[in-house]
Amino acid sequence: MSTRTIGVVVGSTRKESINRKLARALIRLAPGSLRCEIVRIDDLPVFNQDREKDAIEAAVRLRRQVAEADGILFVTPEHNRSIPTALKNALDWVSRPYGENKWAGKPAGIAGTSPGAVGTAVAQQHLRGMLGYLDMPTLGQPEVFLQFKDGLIDDDGEISEESTRKFLKGFMDRYAAWVEEHAG
Repeated sequence: MSTRTIGVVVGSTRKESINRKLARALIRLAPGSLRCEIVRIDDLPVFNQDREKDAIEAAVRLRRQVAEADGILFVTPEHNRSIPTALKNALDWVSRPYGENKWAGKPAGIAGTSPGAVGTAVAQQHLRGMLGYLDMPTLGQPEVFLQFKDGLIDDDGEISEESTRKFLKGFMDRYAAWVEEHAG
């Protein structure tokens, strides 16, 4: 099995994002067959079709990172029962111009956390619909709707609860198998 490059897209742009903490934890738990790297989306201008062919540095960089990745792991919060604006904006920049969708064919995984009991379930369902349209085979199970509590994950991605660590490790192992099965 070769090492696969995974772009980790964190839907939150907040500095103290709990989803960024979750992303760091998932990266730490990734098997040796995955080389995971968080890709930046906070510097993208708002998508505008009039500018989609412009060489906007942040968009060019993101398109390149997605094109070079073997898979994409989305870690997203839920904003008003959907995905955050920054994540939708990134999806649009990388899928355009028409016919140049860099997301197509990339095996996707989705995870998310929030303080609420249902985690990010509704946002993830919206994201799954978009990823289907973008032609990304998306891992169905296990689903990661993690309720975040103070002290669960520290800034470095260290998880305090063994049961949560074991569950997330299982998710990353399954995602690695999914990438191996679907990556080109």
